Amino acid sequence: VTFVRYGTHPSQHGVLSLPDGPGLWPLAVVIHGGFWRTGYGTDLASELAEDLMRHGFAAWNLEYRRVGDDPDHGGGGWPATCLDVAAAVDLLATTGQTLADGRLDLSRVVAIGHSAGGQLAGWLAGRGSLPADAPGASPVVPLSGFVSQAGVLDLALALKEDLGSGATRNFLGAWADDPEARSLACPSALLPTGVPSICVHGAADDEVPLSQSQRFVAAARRAGDDSRLVVLPGTDHYSLIDVTSPAWAACRTAVQDLAC
Repeated sequence: VTFVRYGTHPSQHGVLSLPDGPGLWPLAVVIHGGFWRTGYGTDLASELAEDLMRHGFAAWNLEYRRVGDDPDHGGGGWPATCLDVAAAVDLLATTGQTLADGRLDLSRVVAIGHSAGGQLAGWLAGRGSLPADAPGASPVVPLSGFVSQAGVLDLALALKEDLGSGATRNFLGAWADDPEARSLACPSALLPTGVPSICVHGAADDEVPLSQSQRFVAAARRAGDDSRLVVLPGTDHYSLIDVTSPAWAACRTAVQDLAC
């Protein structure tokens, strides 16, 4: 388990966990949620990363600049937050491989993100669809799949429904009312990506509506992408990140399926 910095801001870091046994290891990029706000951090996802490591994955648990980080020192929001996760994933090709003695299988990189982390995972999957001059375009390490755990995948709908009591508007900042600029941050607007996805969502989620995943999967399929919806009856928003729950087991299975 290694603490790694990918930038100079205090929030630009992650924890890389490597499994026992010989590589090549598939890699899970684990992205915590918390509506892009500074009140939440990598501790939300640390047990998930450890569990994935126990199941044979190298796990890269990311921190990133969030809304509320000191703006005088490069605060979060669009595009800074997305640029952070892009830089962190691209670092796997250099520092990551050095730390892993070249044993990361960069052809099997699956991002898994919860809530706002689902938006970031979906955005990472869409980097290859971005215009050449857009923030985060031209990935060095493209994803081979992504798992959304009750992710915020349609930012226009999230704005309309005011998810997180202003969180989406705070994340987008000055770009919230500019549909063209906003679309560069929105996973559903970047389809097709050519990256397979599995959206896991609890039917009893009262934080991020099931419609976020339903609409994304339907749009991805219409665009020709391989996308699947897993609805968990009676399951709330936070069971998906409870490592002891059947909901997390479903998420882990999704990561394993996409890494095959």
